[in-house]
Amino acid sequence: MSIARISWHGWPDCFLIQNGIVEAVIVPSIGRVMQLRLRGDTMGTFWENRALDGQLHPLAAHHPLSGEWLNFGGDKCWPAPQSDWPKLQGRDWPPPAAFDSLPMEAMATERSVVLASSIDPAFGIQIVRHVELEADRPVMRIRSEFRKLLGGPVRTAIWTITQMREPERVSILLPAQSQFTNGYTGLLDAEPEDLKIDEGVLAFVRHPHECVKIGSDGASLAWVGRTCVVRIDAEQGPGEYPDGGCLTQVYTNPDPLHYVELETIGPLATMSVGERIQRTAVYTVSPRSTPDPQAEALKAF
Repeated sequence: MSIARISWHGWPDCFLIQNGIVEAVIVPSIGRVMQLRLRGDTMGTFWENRALDGQLHPLAAHHPLSGEWLNFGGDKCWPAPQSDWPKLQGRDWPPPAAFDSLPMEAMATERSVVLASSIDPAFGIQIVRHVELEADRPVMRIRSEFRKLLGGPVRTAIWTITQMREPERVSILLPAQSQFTNGYTGLLDAEPEDLKIDEGVLAFVRHPHECVKIGSDGASLAWVGRTCVVRIDAEQGPGEYPDGGCLTQVYTNPDPLHYVELETIGPLATMSVGERIQRTAVYTVSPRSTPDPQAEALKAF
């Protein structure tokens, strides 16, 4: 296991964590885990917006926030549900700045990197993320923690969003007894492209012309790329989950930006000053062993 300071596509003072099998890149200046990949894979699995290399969030760059969202890519966490943003921050978009891409303080430990955000003024919450690799497995764990430090009570949940490169297919492992018809619920008007359900696994591809988003009470997702597969597991537990009971969600973006989002969500909690909530997402990377993407997803699950 090693942790090194590097520059990454124009951002200085980044971190590279390696265990000899996989490696992860953390960019504190935009508060993101920007890449996860097998050793020797130059493409990686996370989507990165090369048009924004080296740039900073408008607030961090010391000019007024214009309302334009800078979509850097990578992995981050937001407060759920999104429908509550207007009453807490006075707008429905862009996301709360401290959660999205403002600089975070970073500290390297023996086997992890810890990111700590500023306190978001609307929510009164600081985000702390612990990013680590297992010593001898192709596994990354991110423990995301919300710390309520200021203001009145807020009801929220930890929502982790991972933007990934265009897959051959993206899959959800459905529970044996789902509360949703066919195992999922539509969260936008457009239907998933080429959706299939086989052996308890729901799979589809990125829609080239429509924004698509679905939610599920399944706890495991799989991104099947050309050379490798990434499985993302949400931490499960009791409680009321946002958006009608979704533990996971998948969003596919239309052209010209070819990416998908694999998302995990925790249960809602009413937080008062001094309280904390946390959730852990587990990312497992495996090389492809068959040309059949459905077989790869079944193998990953």
